[in-house]
Amino acid sequence: MLITDVLARNAEMYGQEKCLTEINMALQEEHHVTWLEYKLIENSPAGEYRRDMTWRVFDEKANRLANLLLKRGIKKGDKVAILLMNCLEWLPIYFGILKAGAVVVPLNFRYTAEEIKYCLDLSETSALIFGPEFIGRVETIYYQIPQVKTILFAGENRPSFAENYDRLTANCCSGAPGINLTKEDEAAIYFSSGTTGFPKAILHTHWSLMSACITEQNHHGQTREDNFLCIPPLYHTGAKMHWFGSLLSGSKAVLLRGVKPEWILKTVSEEKITIVWLLVPWAQDILDAIERGDVKLGDYELSQWRLMHIGAQPVPPSLIHRWKKYFPDHLYDTNYGLSEAIGPGCVHLGIENIHKVGAIGIPGHNWEVKIIDEHRSPVVQGEVGELAVKGPGTMKCYYNDPGATAEVIKDGWLFTGDMARMDEDGFIYLVDRKKDVIISGGENLYPVQIEDFLRAHHAIKDVAVIGLPDRRLGEIAAAIIELKPGCDCTEDEISEFCIPLPRYKRPRKIIFDSVPRNPTGKIEKPRLREKYGATRLVETLTEE
Repeated sequence: MLITDVLARNAEMYGQEKCLTEINMALQEEHHVTWLEYKLIENSPAGEYRRDMTWRVFDEKANRLANLLLKRGIKKGDKVAILLMNCLEWLPIYFGILKAGAVVVPLNFRYTAEEIKYCLDLSETSALIFGPEFIGRVETIYYQIPQVKTILFAGENRPSFAENYDRLTANCCSGAPGINLTKEDEAAIYFSSGTTGFPKAILHTHWSLMSACITEQNHHGQTREDNFLCIPPLYHTGAKMHWFGSLLSGSKAVLLRGVKPEWILKTVSEEKITIVWLLVPWAQDILDAIERGDVKLGDYELSQWRLMHIGAQPVPPSLIHRWKKYFPDHLYDTNYGLSEAIGPGCVHLGIENIHKVGAIGIPGHNWEVKIIDEHRSPVVQGEVGELAVKGPGTMKCYYNDPGATAEVIKDGWLFTGDMARMDEDGFIYLVDRKKDVIISGGENLYPVQIEDFLRAHHAIKDVAVIGLPDRRLGEIAAAIIELKPGCDCTEDEISEFCIPLPRYKRPRKIIFDSVPRNPTGKIEKPRLREKYGATRLVETLTEE
C-alpha cells in the first residue's frame, strides 16, 4: 500500500468525516469575530477564518488535479512544484500530483525569486502551482523559466500569466486517474543545502513516503480519536511526515495559521487537539506567556492534550523541565531527522525515555544507526564520530548529482555530517555539526549566502557567519566583520545594508573583528566559535 492508496481507503471508509480544518486566527482577531461565530463558519471561501474538508472531498480534489495534469501532458516522472502557504488546498494538491504519477516538488515559501528559479531549474520542473503571496516573485522570473509549461494559480485575483486552478480542476473528473504506481517510483523532491549554500534536490520514492507513515504511527500511536495540530510549514518534511500518522490512522488534523501562544492554546482547547508538534521558539513563547501571566491555563480545556513533541533543532533540557512543570501529564518526544532521511525521526527519544532528555534518542522504527570515524569505521562507544543512518526513508539520490550522492551514501548508509556520541545505554547525543549550517527557529541558514551578500559592502574586507546559542531560537546568525583599512562602519549601517535580505537571513549580531583563515585560505570557524562561545553548541544546551 502507498500513501495514495491510504487516502483512497480513508475516503471510502470515513468519507463524510472531517479530516482537515484550516484556522486563521489573525483574520478572526482582525474582524473581531467571537469564537462561537468562528466555529459556525463551515466551508467558507478561501481567506475566511475556518474551513473544513472531509476525506471524500480531499480524495476527489486530489483526483481532479491529477486528471487535469494528465490532460495537460504531464507524464509519469514529470516534476510539479508547489509554492503555497499552509492552507486547506496544500495537501490535496500534493496528493493530486502523486496520483498523476508525477514527482511533487514542495518549495520553501521563504525563497526569493532567484531561489525559486534555481530550484525549478535544478529539479527540471515542468508545472507550478502557487498562491497569492507569491505573485510578485513568480512574475519576476516568469520569462526565465520557459520549461515550466503549466502555471496554475490557487486563489483570488489571478495574475494574467497564470491559469485558474479552482476553475480548471472543478471541470475535471473526480474519479481516480488509474495511474499504476509502485513503491520504487519516484515521488518527491525536497531541497536541502550544505555549507556551500546551494540547494541540492533530494529525491525520494513512494516507499520513502509510506515508510514515514509507518514510523510516525509507531512512535506516537495515533488512533482514530486523535486530532493533530499542524503549525510548521507543509513544504518541510517534518510537519507533513508527522501528519502522515493522522493519514494512516484516519484521524483529524488542524492547520493553524499563526504561532501566538494564545492562538495555539485556544485551538488546542476548542478543537480538542491531542497531539502538537512544536518548534523550540514556539514552546519557549508559550512558557514565557504563562510565566508573564499573558495566558492563564485555567482559561482553556487542555486535559485531552496527550503529546507534545519537538524536532528540527537541538532542544535545551531546561525547556522540557519547564514544560513538565506546567504540563506534568504530557507525553514528550523529540525527533531527529534530515531531508535526506525523510522524517519523522530516523532517531527519536521515545515517549518512554523522558529521563534521557538531552539525547536525540535511539534508532527510529525500522531505522539503523552507527557512529563512525573519518575512515567510516565504527567508533568505540562513548567516542565522538559522524552519525550515519540507514532505513527505508533514505533518499534515492541527489537528483542529477551522482558525485554528491556518492559522497553521502554507501551500502545504503547515509552519512549525515552531524557529529555525535552514544552513551552506555545506547542513547545518542549530538555534539556538534560537521556542516556549518545554522539552525535558527527550525530554519536552515546557510552562512555562505549571507557572507557573499555582506562582502558587497564597500567597507567590508572579510566576513564570517557563525551560529551563536540563543535561548529562544536555538541559534542566531552572527556576522564577524573585518573592515578594510581606513574604513569605518557601525552595526546600524550593517543592519540597514542587510534589509534586502529576507528577515530570517539577516544577522542578529554584528561583531567587528579580524577573520582568521588557514594557509589554504579557508575561514577558521572553529576558532571563531571558541572565541565567541559557540563551541559545542548542543552540549552547552544539554548542560542547562
